Amino acid sequence: MTLFGLEWALPSMLFMLPLVLLPWFTHNQDKTVAWSHFVPEDPLSNIIGLCLKALASIVIASIIFSLASPYVPEKKVERVGKGAEVVILVDRSRSMDDPFSTRGKALAVNRTVGKGDSKRRIAKKYLLEFVDKRPDNRFGFVLFSDKALDLLPLTYNKKSVIATINASALGKGLSETNIARAMIKAAEMYSAEDYHGSRTVLLVSDGGQEFSDEDRVKIAKLYKLENLRLYWIYMRSTTGLSIEEESDDDSWKNTPEKKLHKFFKELGIPYRVFEIESVKSFSEAIDTIDEQQDQTLIVEEIIPRENKSEPFFWLALITMLILVLAQFYTAWGVRKAHD
Repeated sequence: MTLFGLEWALPSMLFMLPLVLLPWFTHNQDKTVAWSHFVPEDPLSNIIGLCLKALASIVIASIIFSLASPYVPEKKVERVGKGAEVVILVDRSRSMDDPFSTRGKALAVNRTVGKGDSKRRIAKKYLLEFVDKRPDNRFGFVLFSDKALDLLPLTYNKKSVIATINASALGKGLSETNIARAMIKAAEMYSAEDYHGSRTVLLVSDGGQEFSDEDRVKIAKLYKLENLRLYWIYMRSTTGLSIEEESDDDSWKNTPEKKLHKFFKELGIPYRVFEIESVKSFSEAIDTIDEQQDQTLIVEEIIPRENKSEPFFWLALITMLILVLAQFYTAWGVRKAHD
């Protein structure tokens, strides 16, 4: 029900509004004077009496309106901001529990589940910073190993995004990795949404995968159709050549990482890879992405439901205070006249 531009949670309470007439039906306290010519006319007293009755009616009406729980309903508001829409794909394979590797140095592979130096814990830390400093961005989140789980659809709710990123770092990783399914899931998230501005897929993974022909065709079609930009934060698990370097070594050319990188470059969409070998390089990659993804974006803000009972309570309280003061003043005047 809408009244005075407000919605009412308990509109049935408004049926009590006729009670505002009660102050106007109180018994007459006028005294009968035998010789009425002795009592002069007092228009001011009559006006004050009417005002006090009106104030009493306002008190009753304010209390009834408060009990009816008026509110402004939730609504969406569009504004122009700066940033991008970002779907984050995070690898939860078992190798993400390893520490960073360093090029040119031998590194023993030790699982570091629950420790701060594992790749997934470092990834969580800098993804949280990335989300925190981009207030206008809309984020989605996909966690993948052998399957891709769209844990969070595209949303402006930062608390939900932060909670999802924190949850993604819990537990142990699984043995399989299905990057293709995760990339398709990210594109499908966008296909179900209206276009608001720059669309980005941020892949965080420490390994590659050779896609089937069917997956290649589907990914290429979806990413061009949805006008997506792709970033790959490649958290190296091996030492040696860079993924960008060419080599005559067939074993290097045929690695899943190298094949995946080559496929991404041939997609025909904006693409960039960041090879992460340390905490510093991860931080620099996130900063670079943050600088590049600062385009005009149509931001949808959800203004939550706003309760409007409080102004009516205050009106009733202030009006009752005036009536109480009037009664005290009347009592004081009577006592003074008697004395």
